[in-house]
Order: sequence, then C-alpha cells, then structure tokens
Amino acid sequence: MTENVYVGNANLDAVADRGWLLGHFKPAGDVRHSDDVEIKWYAHPRGDRRAEWVTGERRTALLVLISGRFRVEFPERSVVLDNQGDYVVWGPGVDHSWYAEEESVVLTVRWPSIPGYAVPDTDVKERRDAQVRR
Repeated sequence: MTENVYVGNANLDAVADRGWLLGHFKPAGDVRHSDDVEIKWYAHPRGDRRAEWVTGERRTALLVLISGRFRVEFPERSVVLDNQGDYVVWGPGVDHSWYAEEESVVLTVRWPSIPGYAVPDTDVKERRDAQVRR
C-alpha cells in the first residue's frame, strides 16, 4: 500500500512547478494532485512580474503576502500588499497580473484547479537555480 502522506519543503519543492505545490498538474496518484484547489509558494526577486495578464479567469484566488512588497494589478486598480499577512481575493471573471516591488514571498491558493493558464516560461532553469540558492 502506498502511503498517502507527503512531507516536503515549500522553498525546495516550489522549484519543480513554478512554485505550485498542489494542483491538477501533479501526477495522478500523488497526494498533491487535486482538481479542486491549487497552492503556490513562491519567492519572487525584486522586479519579477507576470509575463502576460490572465484574462478570461474562471477561478477564485487568494494571495497572501509572507514577506516583501507585492502588487496585484486589476483592470481598474492595483493592490499593494506590504505587511506580512496582507491578502487579496478575486473571483472568476477578474483579469489580473502582478509585480514584485521588493523581494517577496507569497502564498497563493486558487480554486478550482484548471489547466490552461500557464505562461510559457523561457527562463525556468534560471528561476529554479535562483530558488535553490536561497
């Protein structure tokens, strides 16, 4: 019988899937596989930004600032998170992007877990190397 328990470190495990620790993208049978929710832990370097806006959003999301200063951009406003524990929630239909004003660690929870939102990342290896060095 396979044990249905996984123990890891978010800083290290985040490197494998652009920060995503749990969601539809994990292999079937892995306790971290879920079609219901996605969870991300990511240490963004200062100046890091999403390469493209998310449009046609079908999920709800919660983003919590662990450390740093992080801006979430919406079509009509920007929200700056600058105190540990600050968070923002947005629902389906809300386009968004983000920008790390300072080196920032954020925790993101999205639901449901739906494929099709990943931006092609040309510097995946560079980001992974930077995460491992931390």
